[in-house]
Amino acid sequence: MSKRTNRIYYLLLVFVISSLGVLFVLKALEDNIIFFYTPTELLDPKINTEKKIRIGGMVKENSILKLDNLKITFIVTDLENDTPVSYKGILPDLFREGQGVVAEGKFANGFFLADKIIAKHDENYMPYEIFEKK
Repeated sequence: MSKRTNRIYYLLLVFVISSLGVLFVLKALEDNIIFFYTPTELLDPKINTEKKIRIGGMVKENSILKLDNLKITFIVTDLENDTPVSYKGILPDLFREGQGVVAEGKFANGFFLADKIIAKHDENYMPYEIFEKK
């Protein structure tokens, strides 16, 4: 075989091995992907709510109910639809009514059982240490 044919076979082999490597990496990451939905998007029957997902929106006013020291229920709203959330654990400092929130977990018995709560802040948020320096 000529050098040109050898190079073509070599490049083809490198391409096939690289493609397989990328395929294996994507397949491994597929189970670790967590999708983000709003309460309105959760009404779509195509969404698999049995897997771990994230829901986001605002904490509805007058919806926070503390059941004991670490257990809390509240409602996440996108101002069109609501999703009840149950969480057991320590809440972030920025968590409060009317504030943006992202909850990660699964649905069970009509409630979204959150494993993790992430409080969101608006674009004007500034840490106290930086604000103090201004």
